[in-house]
Amino acid sequence: MKFKISTILLITLMMSCSDKPTTYPETKKNGVVDDYFGTQVPDPYRWLEDDNSKETAAWVNNQNKSTQTYLDSIPYRKDIEKRLQKMWDYKKISAPFKEGDFEYFFKNEGLQNQSIMYRKSTNGNVEVFLDPNTFSADGTTSLANFSFSKDGSLLAYAISEGGSDWRKIIVKTTADNKVVGDTLVDVKFSGISWYKNQGFYYSSYDKPVGSELSSKTDQHKVYYHKLNTPQSNDVLVFGNTPAEKHRYVGAQVSEDARFLFISASNSTSGNKLYIKNLSNPNSKLECILNHEKSDTYAITNTDDKLYLVTNLNAPNKKIITVNAHKPQPENWVDFIPESDHVLTVSKGGGYFFAEYMVHAVSKVEQYDYDGKLIRAINLPGIGSVSGFNGKVNDKMLFYSFSNYKTPSTIFKYNVKTGESVVYIKPEVDFNSDAYQSKQVFYASSDGTKIPMIITYKKGLQLNGKNPTILYGYGGFNVSLTPSFNPSNAVWLEQGGIYAVPNIRGGGEYGKDWHNAGIKLKKQNVFDDFIAAAEYLINKNYTSSNYLAIKGGSNGGLLVGATMTQRPDLAKVALPAVGVLDMLRYHKFTSGAGWAYDYGTAQDDKTMFKYLMSYSPLHNVKNGVTYPATLITTGDHDDRVVPAHSFKFAAELQNKQEGTNPVLIRIETNAGHGAGTPISKTIAQAADVYGFTLYNMGYKVLPSTINSKLKD
Repeated sequence: MKFKISTILLITLMMSCSDKPTTYPETKKNGVVDDYFGTQVPDPYRWLEDDNSKETAAWVNNQNKSTQTYLDSIPYRKDIEKRLQKMWDYKKISAPFKEGDFEYFFKNEGLQNQSIMYRKSTNGNVEVFLDPNTFSADGTTSLANFSFSKDGSLLAYAISEGGSDWRKIIVKTTADNKVVGDTLVDVKFSGISWYKNQGFYYSSYDKPVGSELSSKTDQHKVYYHKLNTPQSNDVLVFGNTPAEKHRYVGAQVSEDARFLFISASNSTSGNKLYIKNLSNPNSKLECILNHEKSDTYAITNTDDKLYLVTNLNAPNKKIITVNAHKPQPENWVDFIPESDHVLTVSKGGGYFFAEYMVHAVSKVEQYDYDGKLIRAINLPGIGSVSGFNGKVNDKMLFYSFSNYKTPSTIFKYNVKTGESVVYIKPEVDFNSDAYQSKQVFYASSDGTKIPMIITYKKGLQLNGKNPTILYGYGGFNVSLTPSFNPSNAVWLEQGGIYAVPNIRGGGEYGKDWHNAGIKLKKQNVFDDFIAAAEYLINKNYTSSNYLAIKGGSNGGLLVGATMTQRPDLAKVALPAVGVLDMLRYHKFTSGAGWAYDYGTAQDDKTMFKYLMSYSPLHNVKNGVTYPATLITTGDHDDRVVPAHSFKFAAELQNKQEGTNPVLIRIETNAGHGAGTPISKTIAQAADVYGFTLYNMGYKVLPSTINSKLKD
């Protein structure tokens, strides 16, 4: 069946301006039906899963044309984009790091699509060393990750093309910036870990049969690449046993190059752990942990003494020590015991830095290698900290601090004295002092207390009419901690409220908090999010007519489930790169690895029925008025394949009652989000904010933006 757009494309501008329903490009249906334990489940848009088909490409093109026509009709959308450009246009400089004879750092002058790697020599000369903006004309090829060799004479770096998780690795000499040997291809979900200056370990899957962007990838492997040898000669180190597949495998060489650690897992939670003595060429991999009941990783070592971080019998994590020759759990000794708060560990300068998450806010303590508490570090305020990483001999370390209203500031830290001084404070066209962040605690449907940080302009009237974005995630042990985003700052300038609840399924209160929102407890996550919205409404921060719910990836699932369970709750729904087909998510790329959180429809009848009960795609009903919805995804998303969003959009467009629009915005040459060029980030934010405010009934911006544009 050919695709066509109606001769007169009737795009409803907004509910308050028109009572005509939106018309959409035609989406055909087919007769596909699946049988799950005797239950027949239609899947009429199955054909949209074929990302190689011309029909799917035509559908994407027609949907984007329809969506762009609507977005272009919003009178102030361009003004929002201009303000976003001005807000983003400030110099961004990273903390420096020493490699060999050079000090390296990243800098973005403001609106460059990708940040540039610079270096400073011992005589103070600064030069561009690696410019990702030259990788592609449109900025869609990005620097994904990088690693310097032991003496800093070599750099291996991975690039991502079009946002894909499939990467290429290139090696250069730092002395003359020349490429060395092969460019490695078909690398995915991989670190780069050097062994001295001789070569490095990396991870990848076998090239899938069929679509590289959607075909299932199950067997992850670790390889060793020796410099100046072809990739075809790379040594397979781990993952060559078909009977024992692992979906996620990573390799790490210790800082002293004595040990290789390999982590292997089949899901996003829990891993086996192995060690190899690299000082003995004949040594074999020895198993430290032979099960996946914990998350356990090596931090570092001193001679034969290993330091590991684990949540085995310690849901909030702890550090243990053990001898490398007898590394099994029965020999573990507590080094920094578990506390009441979730632990994250970094190291540098011969010390450990224990960051504790206290109600999603950072506290940091410094310990020496004997486990002695040196000091609690005095942080600049209430917010999130990252950093304190470095080599064992570093005298100065760096860390960054930010929160929802404060741009990330980098501090220089003296490991001996504990003195912190501001190293880089960005000059952003945003008056942080005019805004406030307030943490509240509210009760979910079962009485569980949930923290939420609400950020807004000081003096804001709580009259129930404030445009509000409620953002959530709730899964995979991921913690949402306060951080600054220039796009959110523009939302706040317009009198908007930005609220982030730390709902179950995340990691804010450790493994128990995560496990309270998985599999047959997943509804807790949605209930927590719904309760957050109800709190904001009951306390008069906003009302349903001025509320937007937003989330990406697993957060896209959160939005999809919330809007189908409570279509009356919010005026606008913004699911981004969402997991929306819960019956088939595990059939694409490495999606089967998410089963720890979700379970799968093939597990058993109980799990199938539970997934069916909340799967957004399968809970869209005829005759229901759903929120105005803008679905966003990328055509190169090979983590959460865009078919989730395609099928959900088609289902909503087919069944939506009333005049609230259902649109899908499909970014081309873009993936799950990482490495997206700033130009695309700004354009998408302008579309999202314009769509949101317009469907809340604003004919003009709620707070004038013009004065900001003239400054």
